[in-house]
Amino acid sequence: MAHAPLPTGPVVTYSPEDEAMFSKISWRLLPLLVACYIIAFLDRVNIGFAQLQMRETLAFSDAAYAFGAGVFFIGYFLCEVPSNLILEKIGARKTLLRIMFCWGVVASCMMFVQSAGVFYVLRFLLGAFEAGFFPGIILYLTYWYPGPRRGKVIAVFMTGATIAYLLAGPLSGAIMKYMDGLMGYRGWQWLFVTQGLPASILGIVAYLYFKDKPEDANWLTASEKTRLRKLLDEDAAAVGHGASHGSLRALMGTPQVWVMSLVYFLFLGATYVMVFWTPTLIKGWGVKDVFTVGLLSSIGPAVTIFAMVLIGRSSDRHNERRKHFMFCCTLSAIGALILIFTQGTLALSVLGLIVLTIGQSSSTPLFFTATSEVIPKKIAAGGIALVSSLGNLGPAVMPSVVSFVNTSTGTPVASLYLVAALWLVSGVILMLAVRPRAAAPSARLAAA
Repeated sequence: MAHAPLPTGPVVTYSPEDEAMFSKISWRLLPLLVACYIIAFLDRVNIGFAQLQMRETLAFSDAAYAFGAGVFFIGYFLCEVPSNLILEKIGARKTLLRIMFCWGVVASCMMFVQSAGVFYVLRFLLGAFEAGFFPGIILYLTYWYPGPRRGKVIAVFMTGATIAYLLAGPLSGAIMKYMDGLMGYRGWQWLFVTQGLPASILGIVAYLYFKDKPEDANWLTASEKTRLRKLLDEDAAAVGHGASHGSLRALMGTPQVWVMSLVYFLFLGATYVMVFWTPTLIKGWGVKDVFTVGLLSSIGPAVTIFAMVLIGRSSDRHNERRKHFMFCCTLSAIGALILIFTQGTLALSVLGLIVLTIGQSSSTPLFFTATSEVIPKKIAAGGIALVSSLGNLGPAVMPSVVSFVNTSTGTPVASLYLVAALWLVSGVILMLAVRPRAAAPSARLAAA
C-alpha cells in the first residue's frame, strides 16, 4: 500500500499570542458550525426513530426502510465532490446557504411521505442537497487552522453529531409521543418538520455571519492575519504539498485518496448501521415506549461528548493520529462484542452501547484530521470530498446488507459481528497504510 505522510513525534506548542489568536478564531467559528452540524445530523438519522412509529401508518418492510436509509448516501455520493469544488470557487458562505436551505425544505417535506417511492425520492434528494456540508466544513477549517491544531478543532466540531444524537433520542421520542395527533398529523410527521426547518434558518444565519477566509475577517488584526498565514504556509510545506495540482487526473492518481476512501467506507458503513438500528435494537431489549427508547439511546452520546474532545486533545498533544484511530476502532468493536454477549441484560447492554458510541464518535474527527494532513494541499477540496463521497457508499450499502443478515438469521447478533470486524479492519488498514512525518519547524517544541 502507498505510505502517506502523517505528523507524529515532537510535541507541538504555540506562543501565548498564537494561542490567543486560535482561541479568538474558535469562539468565532465553532459555536455556529457545531449548531449547523447538530441539525445536519438530526435530519440524517431521525429516520431511525421515526420508523418506530411510521410502521403503524405506512406498511413498509424492513428492507424498504433499510433502502430508504441507504439511498440518502447515493445522492450524497453523486453530489459531494462537485459541491466541495464549488465551495472553493464561491466560498463557504454561499455554499452553506445553498446546502442548508435546500436540505431543510426537503427534510420538512418528509412529513408528507405516503408511499415507498416518495420516501426513496425524498431521502435521495436529502442526501444530494446535504452533500458537501461535512467535507466542506473540514476544508473550511483548513483555511483557519494548521495541521497540529486540527485534531481538537475537528473533534469539537464533531461533537455536534454527538450532541445531536444525545438530543435525537429524547427529543424525537417526545415529539412522536406528545405531538401525535396534533392538527391531525402523526408524531413522526411533526418530527420531520420540526427538525427540518431549522436547517434553512441556520443556512441564512451562516451566510450573514461567516467570512470565507482569514483575509476577509475584520475581527482579526493585521498582525494576526500575517502570523496565521505564516503558520498555514509552513504546515503545508511540512506535509510536502507543493508538487501536486488540482486536476481530475491528479485527484484520481493520488494513492492517499483511495486508501483513505477504503478506510472510511468500512468505518462509516459500520457506524451508520448502529446509528440507524440502535432504536430498533433497544426496542428489542423489551423497551416499548418510544420516549424511553430515546432516553436510553442518549446515554452513550452524553458520555462521548467529553471523551471525544479528550481523545482529540491527546492526539494533538502527541501529534499522532494512527494509534489513536486504531484505539477508537478497537473500542467500538469491544462495545459491539459486549452487546452480543449481554443480550437480555439491560444494564450491561447499555454499557456496551456506551463503549461502542465512545469509540465510533471519537474515531471520526481523528480520521478527518488525518485525511486533511494526508491529501496534498492543492487537491484538498476535491480530495477530501472524494474520500468522504466514496466512504459514504458504505452506509449506502450496509443497512441493506444488515437487514438481509438479520432477516436470514432471525437475530441481530450476526450483524454485530460484522460491524465489529469492519471497525477493526478499517483501523488496521490506516495503521499499515500511513507512516509518520516530522512537524512544521516553527511549531515544534524546542528540545533545549
